[in-house]
This record gives sequence, C-alpha cells and structure tokens, in this order.
Amino acid sequence: MITAYNFISSWQLFPEKGIYELGNRPKSGIYKIEATDSKKEIAISSNWVTLENQAFSTAYKMFADGDLHSFADTDIADEVKTVFVDAICFETYFYKNKEVILEVVHQLLPNGYLSVTQKGLTPQQQTYVNTEIYHKQMSVMPYSTSVSGAVIKPTEEGVIRHKALSAMEEQTNMQLDQIRKQIELLALQAQEIQMRKELSMIIYSAKLSFTPVIGNLYYLYEKNDDTHFVSMVSPKEWGSSGPFKSFIAQVKLLADHTWLEI
Repeated sequence: MITAYNFISSWQLFPEKGIYELGNRPKSGIYKIEATDSKKEIAISSNWVTLENQAFSTAYKMFADGDLHSFADTDIADEVKTVFVDAICFETYFYKNKEVILEVVHQLLPNGYLSVTQKGLTPQQQTYVNTEIYHKQMSVMPYSTSVSGAVIKPTEEGVIRHKALSAMEEQTNMQLDQIRKQIELLALQAQEIQMRKELSMIIYSAKLSFTPVIGNLYYLYEKNDDTHFVSMVSPKEWGSSGPFKSFIAQVKLLADHTWLEI
C-alpha cells in the first residue's frame, strides 16, 4: 500500500485531453482513489457527465497484491488482479472465464497528471483504447468549491498548508519539465553522435590518398564497385567525368577525429 499512496487522491478530468475509441466523450468527471479502513484494499470510484448530459458512475475495490481475487460484480468480471509496476504505474486486469476482458493502466505523468488507460474489446470483439487525463484536486481549500457548497471557514493552518501545496506543485512540475527537456536534449545529442560515428566508420574504411586536416571540408563519393573514397575535389569540379558512381556528402573532420556531414 505504500506505493499506492502516490495515487490516493481525488482527480478532476481534463475532457479535452482524452482519447475515446468507445463510448460517449465526457464533458466533466471526478476520479477518486482511496485507501480502505482495512488498509489492504484500494477503493476506486468515478462519476462523469457526457456531452449529452447523461450521468454515470462506477465504484469497485481491489487488493493491490498482484494476486487474483473474486470480483464483486460478476456481470462485469469474475476475477480481478492489480499489479504495481513501480511507484508511478499500476495495472488492473479484469477476467471473465479465465480470459482478460479489460486492462486498466494508471500512470502518473511527469507533469503530475494522472493517465487512466482502458484497453478492452467491443461487443463486436474489436480492440479499443480509451485514455483519460486527470489533474489532482487540491484537498485543502480555504473557500467553498461551489455556490451551493457549505461555507468553509479558513483556518490559519489550512491557508498555510494550501499555499505550501500550491508552491510545491508548481516547483516540482517546473523541475520535472526541466528534466524532461534535458532528457530530450541528451537524446538528440546521442543521435547526432551516433550519426557522426556511422559516417566516420564509412570514411575510415574508404580510400584516402592524402592526410585530412581538422576543420577542412572534403567530399565523400561512392564508386562503381560500391566502395568509397574521400576527395578534396567537389562534384562541380569533377563535372560529368568524375570517377565515381554517386556523390554521398560534403564532410568535415572535427577535433575528436569524427566526421560531420555538412
């Protein structure tokens, strides 16, 4: 249950961010993940309203121990199994007649949102995937959350906690966004190095009749026998009588002795 605490909260739907291959698109919804009194089960409940103003709700409990357990509503499933992959992802499998009929994946995203993905079969036995995106509802609000809601008197402790939670969420989301950008940059740098490496392997296996100078530009060609050679002469200088089958690239020798395509 320690891992489950990352998910335990009340979540509000982002209807415009969802992908729905089956069923009606909702215009609003609340998703709750709670710990039960026994501390051995997780209670999940949700209610949503469609664009046609139809209201729906569902609720069930599950053991988060990775084992199969009987499911209360046998019209939906006979058994259910929940597996925590890690601290930011858990998967629930619903079984009917020993076969998985529905898989629900809960995943915490880098920006702090909750992604709930349902993978199942339509009545016509076609696969479908529905994905919903939620943001966490602040549990401490020093004001009423609706016009008809009960009056909530702010307390000093509640106001301080609300400000701290808001600041924490803003800072952690900013840090996660910075890390994500760094990862993307590192991936691009790794791709560039790999491309330079592959090009360098071709050039160093090619025919070189001179000693290349760092920083100078050269030309890589492919000959009729599919081998390569590097020349100081450009394709324009060769003209139509060049001793090559095709021109590959203009290249530059870098200080680390790798070659860069220009």
